[in-house]
Amino acid sequence: MGTIMPTTITGTATRMITDTLAVSPADMALLAAWGSPACPVGAFSYSHGLERLEADGLMGDAAATQAAIEGVLRHGAGRVDAVLLAKAYGAADWRTVNTLALALAPSAERRAETVVQGTSFAKLIDAVWPLSEPLSGGEVAHPVAFGVAGRGHGIALEPLCLSYLLAFSANLVSAAVRLVPLGQTDGQRITAALAGVAVEVTRAAIDAAEDDVGSAAIALDIAAMRHETQHVRLFRS
Repeated sequence: MGTIMPTTITGTATRMITDTLAVSPADMALLAAWGSPACPVGAFSYSHGLERLEADGLMGDAAATQAAIEGVLRHGAGRVDAVLLAKAYGAADWRTVNTLALALAPSAERRAETVVQGTSFAKLIDAVWPLSEPLSGGEVAHPVAFGVAGRGHGIALEPLCLSYLLAFSANLVSAAVRLVPLGQTDGQRITAALAGVAVEVTRAAIDAAEDDVGSAAIALDIAAMRHETQHVRLFRS
């Protein structure tokens, strides 16, 4: 078994997270609800290609799992989604950002992953936390829907983006706990270690230009593509 890297939530990182989450109780309640595993967007159905990595013997312990998910956050869809969320949040017409988000999906399953969750989230917002204009009505990428909803409810961009990334990484850890398998304690150690990474990615995404959207998680993208033809599987991606 590999060794889990020490948690990065110490010293400065702790203060960064505390400062970032200085939001009102009402905003915190919304973020907790939207990022909760109980939020009915179907996130639990997706492994983001991790199932293929595990089948190929590339994610056999806690250390490899942490490295894979950190790669997603820093160099893959985590970073891309964070930039897209920030751009949708500030866009005069978020639909142009949504078109870009859908075009950037590197495989059919990845596209379905963001569209199914995003469209479900948009319908939920319209039903429970409606905005001045409907958010649903077509295919919406998940980070775009999250960004538009957060702006509509006056939530500051930084905690909004961080909440999205924390929920995203926690869902991948949950998938890994079932796949590898990992114990629940190891899963929580990984979640804690990735929180500081999520802060870094959030702050970089907020400062990024639209031309900075892009990923370099090639192995993960290939794993997601290969998952489409995997015969025995638990997850939809």
